[in-house]
Amino acid sequence: MTAPPHDTRTTGNARTLPDTQQGMRRRNLARVMHTVSSDGPLSRASIASHIGLTRAAVSSLVDELVRWDLLEELGPERPSRVGRPGSALAVSGRGPAGLGAEIGVDHLAVCAVDLQGVVRAQAVRRGSNRARSPRSVARELIRLTREVTVTAEKEGLWISGLAVAVPGLVARDGRTVVRAPNLGWHDVDLGGLLPEGVPVTVDNEANFGALAELWLGAGTPGDFLHVSAEIGIGAAIVVNGQLLRGTRGFAGELGHVPVRPDGPACPCGGRGCLEQYAGEEAVLRAAGMEPREDVVGVLAERAEAGDEAVREALDQAGQALGIALTGAVNLLDPDTVVLGGALAALSPWLLPSLQVELRGRTAGPACPVAVSELGPQGPLLGAAHSAVRAVLDDPATVAERS
Repeated sequence: MTAPPHDTRTTGNARTLPDTQQGMRRRNLARVMHTVSSDGPLSRASIASHIGLTRAAVSSLVDELVRWDLLEELGPERPSRVGRPGSALAVSGRGPAGLGAEIGVDHLAVCAVDLQGVVRAQAVRRGSNRARSPRSVARELIRLTREVTVTAEKEGLWISGLAVAVPGLVARDGRTVVRAPNLGWHDVDLGGLLPEGVPVTVDNEANFGALAELWLGAGTPGDFLHVSAEIGIGAAIVVNGQLLRGTRGFAGELGHVPVRPDGPACPCGGRGCLEQYAGEEAVLRAAGMEPREDVVGVLAERAEAGDEAVREALDQAGQALGIALTGAVNLLDPDTVVLGGALAALSPWLLPSLQVELRGRTAGPACPVAVSELGPQGPLLGAAHSAVRAVLDDPATVAERS
């Protein structure tokens, strides 16, 4: 795992610690954790060399982290080395784990990720959440979290935090869903409906998808625009390794950028929004297909088989996406646009028309477009890893909770 962005809310970010001896020690504990997480296994001497502390200071920090089950001893670092080899240390596969959850329009999902970044348990429930009350959805989500927690605990883990991805605008308090048009939710205190006992944060699913790309993606640059789609379309902007949230935390609502102002009405209240042309349901309508499970898989299968109606629908969706992205690219000048979620699986048929629009409308050189390898798992993994990184950023919280 790479070093975390210093965002201030839901991303497993370093807290601002007081500039005291205790605060300095907590920061050094975090430095040790991140160093071993990104470059380990390492000996105490190697850690000291990496972070510029004395071996005695690092040894003291490591002893605490081992005692808290955050690091584990693996034995001699390099047995063939001349002299006495140091004991190699790695991030523990036991102890704290982050719980990630996703509330989708047509599914709920939960997974537990350990400090090594490994998914240790997962549960998914398919079914529409459109007509359901927030309380009802939260109750079912709690059942799934309990199911995953039980599995994780059997493997020697305990849950350190829960992060929830939602398809809507989330206030900066990290708990209130201000508006989720495709769920029909307005001003919902989702954090208040979830279980107490562990830290809970809520964020937009596109933000978590972008963070997963930043932390887990292959070679993703520090500046990029991440776009993902299911029923709706979301985007997130990462600049210098940090999310660009905007004044109220609502930046990235690409799905509600109008591409044809006289187009069909959108649940957000506007007309001709991108979601009405490039969202899953819009593509189904354009292809003359009925709603069904595994929409993306069916669309990809039919497009691969040469279904002209599906290919035309995807071509039109790519065109609309390219028009909307042009405005964002001209405004933000990112290194790369990354297609995630359903867009990743459908990219062979979206990219040609999308790139034509980008090349023809972008003021500067055409922005490269990459396809995420994380696919629809991005938001869920981003949520779980954000809870993990909260531990890496301030390991002393583990001792305070014990």
